[in-house]
Amino acid sequence: MSTDTRSDTRYPLPTSADDVVPTSFDTLPWAAPLTPRAASPLVVPEPPRRGEPGGEPCGVCEHRSTGAAWSDGHWTLHPPVGGSLPGTVWMASREHVDSFRDLSDAAAASFGLIAARVERAILSLGGVGRVHLYRWGDGGAHFHVWFLPRPLGMLDASGPMLPLWEDVLPNVPDVILREAAERVAAALEATA
Repeated sequence: MSTDTRSDTRYPLPTSADDVVPTSFDTLPWAAPLTPRAASPLVVPEPPRRGEPGGEPCGVCEHRSTGAAWSDGHWTLHPPVGGSLPGTVWMASREHVDSFRDLSDAAAASFGLIAARVERAILSLGGVGRVHLYRWGDGGAHFHVWFLPRPLGMLDASGPMLPLWEDVLPNVPDVILREAAERVAAALEATA
């Protein structure tokens, strides 16, 4: 019996204008008209991610990611590569675990404290309206979260629009992203 079952189940699209949830295109980084498309067929089982058996090796564990600008006993803090928002950092657990549910009790207990310190450190850079915290786990199986600073006054990038804008804004040189991450790290050290 094959374990690779591909489903043709798709999520339904709206069939009339009455079925469409009203959305304001004023905050998207693209011009209207945008049209919804059908979702791809479901793939079950899902392919292995980096760091899972059968997948590519874990880049965090093999030190193939950007070098940490800061670390403690549970966490490492890294600058992005190819980003558009200086002050953006990603934080990874020192433990190779996949999700919140897998963190040791000590790492889980420290998460809220360090997340608050990282947010304060990013805000101390100036010119930041809010700091958004995101966790996407589809690329790699090593627990990590992203902190993205919304530029002060850039209301188009409020809420879930920030990662969309981050993708379309021009990238800044990686050295600028690294320098900003090191300023965040220095602010973390100052509050230790």
